[in-house]
Order: sequence, then structure tokens, then C-alpha cells
Amino acid sequence: MHTVAVLALDQVIPFDLAAPIDTFGWARLPDGRPAYRTRVCSVAADAEVSAGAFTLRAPYGLEALADADTIVLPGVADPSAALPPGVAEALRAAAANGTRIASICVGAFVLAATGLLDGLSATTHWVAAGELAARHPAVTVDPNVLYVDNGQFLTSAGASAALDMCLHMIRKDHGSAVAAHAARMSVMPLEREGGQAQFIVHTQPPVPAGTAMEPLLDWLEENADRELTLEDIAVHAGMSTRTLNRRFREQTGTTPLQWLHRARVRRAQYLLETTTYPVERIASQAGFGSPTAFRDRFKRVVGTSPYAYRRAFRGVEEPAVRGSRGRAGRARSGRGRQGESHTEPLVQGFGGHGATVGLRDLFDDREPETGPGKGAGGR
Repeated sequence: MHTVAVLALDQVIPFDLAAPIDTFGWARLPDGRPAYRTRVCSVAADAEVSAGAFTLRAPYGLEALADADTIVLPGVADPSAALPPGVAEALRAAAANGTRIASICVGAFVLAATGLLDGLSATTHWVAAGELAARHPAVTVDPNVLYVDNGQFLTSAGASAALDMCLHMIRKDHGSAVAAHAARMSVMPLEREGGQAQFIVHTQPPVPAGTAMEPLLDWLEENADRELTLEDIAVHAGMSTRTLNRRFREQTGTTPLQWLHRARVRRAQYLLETTTYPVERIASQAGFGSPTAFRDRFKRVVGTSPYAYRRAFRGVEEPAVRGSRGRAGRARSGRGRQGESHTEPLVQGFGGHGATVGLRDLFDDREPETGPGKGAGGR
């Protein structure tokens, strides 16, 4: 039987720990037998592990990693913390023996600290992507996808993306029928539309109050529904297009048209979330020249289609009894192939339950650059 070892380090994030245990636990072979044996491990057998609102005792120590076919690394509340003695060595030894290793959310920091992700693509919770890239420059970090499969090493985005990655591994191990059953029992689609990009809050670059560009930015926001050209914006600003571009970039870090596109996408997201207007009307009210131009730009920035975005997020204002149109929707960001990649809302802290998060202060005001979902081998 395939053995999955879930490594619970101190301050483990409860959801990250439970998700693989439950998802692999639902998997059944055609004859009804369990497809996986799951073991919870820590630095030492019977070690007490803090999990925010509660503590747990892991029945197995690091020695169990050597016998595992798959190792799962949940995130911890402070992803910047140094690895406990022996953890990196045990993971490298398991990797040398061909063991598959997968990280969940900021568990990517644990995996990256071993050096096993060097030269590979990876993902993590989008809020932590910039910090992961800064700490581990040898790793190519993609904040837009749900998970990245490099073959032996996999990484997932935050929270519910763990389910997507686990279902993906079940499908690789035992086929679509077994994975589909596990997905149904987990009340999850086997594949979801879009990657992390649809959950990222697309704010504009901050501009200090009182700067020369502030009145122009207010005017752009108010007139985003108009068909504006760079020349139109320059005329309103009272300067040449060349000067406008230079000063705009100096103060905002982007160009006037890029800023305008983001403002229009934000307006479209709001309308998709709060109205039942058809796409054609939203395209017009958000300032896009045509529904086709709207769909293309929306997909490029958000990583999914307007229809899929509405299906995923419109449900938050609907009655509590919902069918299959729950918030997650369906998502797909590079499926079932090696070197591919596959989102969730901004979390208050990685530890949950009011836990203090070591990197949270660094992350709160940081928004990653976004683009179309894409596979690591190129959501």
C-alpha cells in the first residue's frame, strides 16, 4: 500500500495538516480497499506539536520518512523559522531514494530550505510568493497557479489548493475513477477553473496623497468607462504623452494605460460579483471596447474567464443553501502533466485562530504582479 507521511512541525497550520490526511483517506481502489496509508510524523515520535488552537502528538518521528512513498509538508505559522535539526537531512535522504515530496501553502518554504526546489518552478500562497522568491532566488515562483508538479516535487498554493494537488496525485497514482470518487467524497470538483490569480486582490500601486498624479488618478477612476486613449489622458493632464508616461511611471510604477486597464478590471470584478448583468453590459460599463476585448483582458489579468469568475464569486451573496455553485467553482491551471501548474482569498494570518504570524507584517501591504495562469513548464 502507498504510504503517505505528513510532516507536522511545530506551529503547523491545522488545515494544511488535515487536508492531505482526509483527501488521501477518501481514496478507495476499485475493490474497496484503501488506496493509501497515512502517517503523521514530527521531529520525534510522540512529540507534542502546537497547531495554533490545539496541540497534537505525532505517532511517528523523522525515521518514518524513509519508509514513505510520498511526503507532504504542511505550512507553519512562521515560514521564516529555521528548520529543526535533522529535518532537511531526512528530506534530502528521502528525495535521494526517489520519494515524492509535496508542500502545501507556505510549506514550500520548508521544501525550498532543503535546496530540493533549486532550478525548479514552485508556488505557494500568493501572499507569500514574493518572500519565497526573495529568500530562495534559485526557485522560480509562480503566484498565479494552484499547484506545480515537477514530477518528484510538487508545491501547492494556499488552503483549498491542497485538495487540488492531492486529487492530482491520486489521479496520477490510481487513475481518474479513484480520484473522482475522492473528489466527490471531499465535495470538491476534480478540476477547478482558473488559478490563484482570480483570488488576488488587484490593487493599484500605492501613490502618496498629495502627489502631482493624484488628481489624474481620481479622474481616470471616475472615467474608466470612457474610451480613453493615451492622448486623451495627456490632454487632460496638460502634458505631452512622453512626459505623462515618464512622470506616471515615476510616481506609480506603471503606465497610464496599464493603470486604466487594472481599474477597469476591478470595476468588472465588482459588477460580476454584485450584479446579474450580462457580460456585454459589464464590458460596456467597465470601459472595454467590446465583449471580446473584455474577455481577453480579464483572462490575462485575473487568470480565468468572466463567466467562471462570476460562478466562483457570485455565490457569496446567495442564500446559505447552495448546490454545486459554491465559492470554489471549478479550476484548472495546468493539469496532470509534469512541470505544470495549477487559488484562495487573502488570509489574516497563516496560523489562523488569531495566531501571530512571523511574516504577516511583511505580506499585508504586498500585492504580487499578476498575469495569465500558466504551467510551470510553460496556470
